Amino acid sequence: MTFSRLRDDQGSTLPLYIWLTGILLFVSLAFFAFAQGASARNGAQSAADAAALAAAQAARDELIDGLGTAIEAGEGDEWLEWLDGTIAIPQGEAESAADALAAENDSKVTGFMPDEVNGYPGFWVRVTTNYTVGDSIIPGTETMHAKAEATAVIKPRCDLAESADPEKAVEFICDGDDEPIEIDPDDFDLDDLPDASDLFAVHLAD
Repeated sequence: MTFSRLRDDQGSTLPLYIWLTGILLFVSLAFFAFAQGASARNGAQSAADAAALAAAQAARDELIDGLGTAIEAGEGDEWLEWLDGTIAIPQGEAESAADALAAENDSKVTGFMPDEVNGYPGFWVRVTTNYTVGDSIIPGTETMHAKAEATAVIKPRCDLAESADPEKAVEFICDGDDEPIEIDPDDFDLDDLPDASDLFAVHLAD
């Protein structure tokens, strides 16, 4: 009698074990699918961030070129506008720079436009990954591409005195620098310009 009851208990336990094993396997596969999706989204966001920063950095380099040209032209106070960010942001190389950085991150730019955040000019970028999320228990993930957006802005780092005379030597202080930078339009050489990163900060918008 006892042996028969034990055998019956073992028989009823086996289906429960199989059922629990199946549940655990399904949960594991589901977690794996979500991990795949999260990895693809993170990759897309990294690509979007890099592309937006590249666009803003390219525009910043063009700002420096424009500043040098404006100083050499000697047309009044126009060159000061290149320093305070009131000049229209150059866009010549920005989109191609975004395309290049997106490609380096195995993605492509699917949306691009100039933007403005808190009064600072910049660029908004949307990217789509070239790769897919991959096969999983969730139907359709094998053809699903991750997408992400990012905006990067260009912020002037230097302050000019209100009394600054653009036709004379002008000193201005930049964030994080103890020594002022001086630009003299009457004694100017392009090589005298500081690095673009000294005059303008580029960062992702919050």
